[in-house]
Amino acid sequence: MEKQSSAKNMKFTGAFAVACVLFGSHAGGGFATGNQATQYYVQYGWAAPFMAVLAMALLTLTIRECMIMYNSRGLGSYKELFQTLYHPFDKMSVLFDIYFYIMVLCAVGAVVAGAASLINKTYSIPYAYAVLSIGAILLTLTIFGAAMVSKASTVMSIGILTSCAVIFIMGINAKMPEIGTIFAARESTSSIFKGILKAFTYAGFQSVVIPTMISCGKSLKSKEEVSRSMMIAFIINSIALVLSVIMLLGWYAEFKAASESTLPSLYITKQLGKPYVYWAYNISLFLCFISTGVTTIYGFVEKFEKAKALSGIKKVIARRVIVSAFIMSLSMGISMVGLDKIIKYGYGYMGYLGIAIIIVPFLTVGAYKNRKYLRENNKSREKNSDINITFTEKTEF
Repeated sequence: MEKQSSAKNMKFTGAFAVACVLFGSHAGGGFATGNQATQYYVQYGWAAPFMAVLAMALLTLTIRECMIMYNSRGLGSYKELFQTLYHPFDKMSVLFDIYFYIMVLCAVGAVVAGAASLINKTYSIPYAYAVLSIGAILLTLTIFGAAMVSKASTVMSIGILTSCAVIFIMGINAKMPEIGTIFAARESTSSIFKGILKAFTYAGFQSVVIPTMISCGKSLKSKEEVSRSMMIAFIINSIALVLSVIMLLGWYAEFKAASESTLPSLYITKQLGKPYVYWAYNISLFLCFISTGVTTIYGFVEKFEKAKALSGIKKVIARRVIVSAFIMSLSMGISMVGLDKIIKYGYGYMGYLGIAIIIVPFLTVGAYKNRKYLRENNKSREKNSDINITFTEKTEF
C-alpha cells in the first residue's frame, strides 16, 4: 500500500511540475501587463471571464494531444511531432517553423516594447531612447550573462506572480460595485461571437509553448498522467487569467479614459495608493521582461550560431555577437510600432495561423490519430503478451 501511495504521489508531483511549466510560460510579462487580457477579453464585457476559460481549455486540450502523440510514439523533436500530425503531408511541418520563428520575434519585440513603455511611464524617458537602452541591455546579457539570468528567472517569475496576485485581489476589492454592475447588466461592447474568435486566437498564439511543453512532458508515462497534468494546468491558468480579467473589467473605463491601456496593470497599481506594491510590481515586471528577452534570444543564438553562413568565423563569441545583434535589430524594429500593435496585429495574425495549423488539426486529426494509435497499440500488446495486462498498463505509452 505504501509503495502504491508513493507511486501515486510521484505521478502527481510530475504532473504538477509539467503544469507549472505551462503556467510559467503563460503568466510572464505579457500576462502581467494586463495588455493581452484587455485586448482579447476585457473589451467584450461580462462574457470576458468565460472567454478566458474557453481559451485555456483550447490550449490545454491541444497540448494534451501534442504530448500524447509525442510520448506514445517516442518522437524526438517538434519537427517530428508536426510531421506525424500532418502525415502523409509531412512537408507541411514547415508551417510551424514559420509560425514559431515569427511568433518568437514578436515576443522579443513585445518584451522590448513593454520594458521601454515601463521606463517611459516611470521615468518619462522618450520611448525611442528607452528602446535603445533595453536593446543594449538585452544584447549585453545575451552575450555575457545568459546563464546568470536563466538561473534568476525563477525568482523573477515568483516576484511578478506574487505581486500580481496582490494587485488582483486589491484591484478587484477596490472596484467591486463597478464589477457587480457589469455582470448584473451584462454590459458588452461587442458580440459574443467575436469574443469566441478571440479566445481561439489567444490559444493560437499561446501554442508557441508547444516545443517547451513536449520537452518537459517527456516525464509523463501514460495518457492519464498527461490528462491529469493538463487538467491542473487548465485550473491554475484559468484562475490566474480570470482574476486578471475581472480586475481589468472593473478598471476598464478608467484606464481607457486615461489612455493607459498599454500597461493597464501598472496604472491600476499606482491608483491603489500603496507605494510598496507599486514598486514591487514595477521592478518585478522589468526584471521579468529582461529575463524573458534574454532567455528567448539566447535560444535563438544557440540554434543559429553554428549556421553554415557563419562557419568562416572561428571565435564563438564573435558568432554570438553577430546572431544576437541581428535578432535584436529585428526585434527593436518591431518594438517601435508599440506594445499595443504588436499584441493586436503580431500576436493576432499569428493566433489566426495557430488556429489553422495547430489548434484545429490537433483537436480533430490529432485526437483521431492518437485514439487510433493507442487502441491498436493496446491490441498488439494483448496479442503478444502471455500475462494479464491491467487497465493502467494498457494505457501506458
